[in-house]
Amino acid sequence: MRYWPLVVPLVGLVLLAVALNEPIGALLGTLCGIALVGAVVSAVHHAEVVAHRVGEPFGTLVLALAVTAIESSLIVSVMLAGGEAKAELARDTMYATVMIIANGVVGACVLLGALRHHEQFFRIEGAGPAVAALATLSTLVLVMPAFTVSAEGPRYTPSQLGFVAVSSLTVWCAFVFFQTVDHRDYFLPSSGAGDEAAHAPPPTAGQAWVSFPLLLVALVAVVGLAKVLSPSIEFAVRRAGAPPTVVGIAIALLVLMPESIAAIRSALADRLQTSMNLALGSAMATIGLTVPVVVGVCIRLGIPLALGLNQKDIALLALTFLVCTIGIGSGGRTSMMLGVVQLVIFAGFLFLAVVP
Repeated sequence: MRYWPLVVPLVGLVLLAVALNEPIGALLGTLCGIALVGAVVSAVHHAEVVAHRVGEPFGTLVLALAVTAIESSLIVSVMLAGGEAKAELARDTMYATVMIIANGVVGACVLLGALRHHEQFFRIEGAGPAVAALATLSTLVLVMPAFTVSAEGPRYTPSQLGFVAVSSLTVWCAFVFFQTVDHRDYFLPSSGAGDEAAHAPPPTAGQAWVSFPLLLVALVAVVGLAKVLSPSIEFAVRRAGAPPTVVGIAIALLVLMPESIAAIRSALADRLQTSMNLALGSAMATIGLTVPVVVGVCIRLGIPLALGLNQKDIALLALTFLVCTIGIGSGGRTSMMLGVVQLVIFAGFLFLAVVP
């Protein structure tokens, strides 16, 4: 195992501790930015070590669960500090995560993989139910609050929030059972003949046990440094005259960097199935686990929570799942054109967030 992935996460934690206790100036801000990038690269390295040791699809599930747990903690901590002003934070973060993964990450994997390998394959038996579950959860959590009438505005009543939280957790648990037990073969590559990594000797148990806690440390550093740098991001957004939702998008992009880089590297290595497992699993975990945690905290502490999207965002979300459905209908084969379309939708999402 290389030495730099062992040191960089610890350096990131040290800088995070300093940044939490000292004013962030230009030098400290620069160092935190460099440490953030290093923590992202380290997280990707350790995730790949663990994934190679435990095999698919358990390896991608490890990274998805770790990132989602820390992301949920970040959302709850910010909402506790911000109160009413942060009522829409959970909605903005979950929506941004779905759009980033379903369009940006998947689109980049498909396009870059097609440019390098011309045509790649994934198992539609696993991707189809995953997209169906993600579309269902996204509609229940982010779309329906804009149409219900029991509560004023794009909000759910406490009983509706409880139903959505239980439904989200149920669907996620069913998906994990489907992915790891009942139909694990649906998430395994149909062919690994051209994949050198598939035939490489796996890391030892000791290396995997070292990488797992360091993966968590690296992810804590990523999320913590992203939170520390968020005031600078908010200041830049205000100076640019952009809407406040851009802050949520920027933070989501930082938090999702480890998963995004890992997925793209897998696609470039002709392991598109791993990329799809990581992307769809992360999107599922973001809603399936974040909603119960956030809803439980908000109901318990009386924190306001607004989940409903506006019409523009609902239209983009519907377009996203329409294109994903068309991609699955291609028979598990990807093409450069599909990747370009998904990246155009992602670019539209970013542009319309800045210029609504």
